[in-house]
Amino acid sequence: MPLAKFGNRVGSLCLCDDTRSFLPFFATTVLETERQNKPGPNTCGEGRTASQLPLRPDTACKNRPLDLVFIVDSSRSVRPEEFEKVKTFLSEMIDTLDVGERTTRVAVMNYASTVKVEFPLRTYFDKASMKEAVSRIEPLSAGTMTGLAIQTAMEEVFTEEMGARPATFNIPKVVIVVTDGRPQDRVQDVAASARTAGIEIYAVGVDRADMQSLRIMASEPLDEHVFYVETYGVIEKLTSRFRETFCAVNVCALGTHGCQQLCVSNGASHLCDCYEGYTLNPDKRTCSAVDMCAPGRHECGQICVSNNGSYVCDCYEGYTLNPDKKTCSAQDMCAPGRHDCAQVCLSNDGSYSCGCYEGYTLNPDKKTCSGAITSSLVTTEESCKCEAIIALQDSVTSHLEALSKKLEEVSEKLQAYQERQQIV
Repeated sequence: MPLAKFGNRVGSLCLCDDTRSFLPFFATTVLETERQNKPGPNTCGEGRTASQLPLRPDTACKNRPLDLVFIVDSSRSVRPEEFEKVKTFLSEMIDTLDVGERTTRVAVMNYASTVKVEFPLRTYFDKASMKEAVSRIEPLSAGTMTGLAIQTAMEEVFTEEMGARPATFNIPKVVIVVTDGRPQDRVQDVAASARTAGIEIYAVGVDRADMQSLRIMASEPLDEHVFYVETYGVIEKLTSRFRETFCAVNVCALGTHGCQQLCVSNGASHLCDCYEGYTLNPDKRTCSAVDMCAPGRHECGQICVSNNGSYVCDCYEGYTLNPDKKTCSAQDMCAPGRHDCAQVCLSNDGSYSCGCYEGYTLNPDKKTCSGAITSSLVTTEESCKCEAIIALQDSVTSHLEALSKKLEEVSEKLQAYQERQQIV
């Protein structure tokens, strides 16, 4: 199908009901025609007009934070009523944005042969004030110095003094240029410098705008950054397309993130995270339980017991866990029922040892006792009794020895008497 059927400009396409799925969007063309039922150069086929760009559903969609600068051409070729259409487009664009000091900041620049910053990024943080300021903008009416306007945005508007956020904030810097003519200065080098500085440029051409100039100044890919409309009367229809472009789809809300545990929205993107006690694996999606009992990861005073990504504290034998569930206190191990000693229990800093009553010795099992009297256990009274017994024994022995001696003497005398009787 030849491109000529879709519009009267080379390289641009009009959006028809039967061609929406066909559009490559090198440049989006929206046509307006008053001839509703007549084929003509501004119609798409037999008697049909171009339709407005479709609007995607709002499901899980929110404008991501931007530092956004509109640069609008108000040269002599833009008639007053057309410039009013541009201001309507700006107001409707502002309505689609999440405007605020911490969200999207907006600045508007007006240019012709000179450049005027109508309001910088730091001035307004609410839509009503911003739209009121837009309504007061007046055209400058001479020249088309597009390069100068982009350079002014880069050097003056995108500065922290004028309200741009620091680079460390990672807030996208975006420019939307709206023009209906050919630049009268060297826009190519300036636009390249701006893109190198991290500024994303969208180019919107109207009516007589030079398509090659739009392509030179816009960021890549061109099919997403170059737009064209036939007249200012339909420029506001681009609002829905920019809304789609700046829409940050909340993948976490849609449930298409692929994160195993937690999904953290990050502007137009997302990051995966894990519950406490888990760590993100190298695939950046799944999680593994960490050893919470590794040194430095727990607050247990004595024993840490790992428990599926968490932990509980415990105590050594002889200690009990305090109410804080972290520290331990020594138990009285000699309390009834807590020890195995048969006679005496001696407490010893969370432990114990066994002893025996006087007159007993500790058995090898270190728990039970056996009775025994040793010299070391004899009392003073018993010692005195022993000495008396020994003295008595000595006395008896002495008397027995004396008696034995007398008996020997008697026996000898008796024997002598018997011998004399025999002689007689």
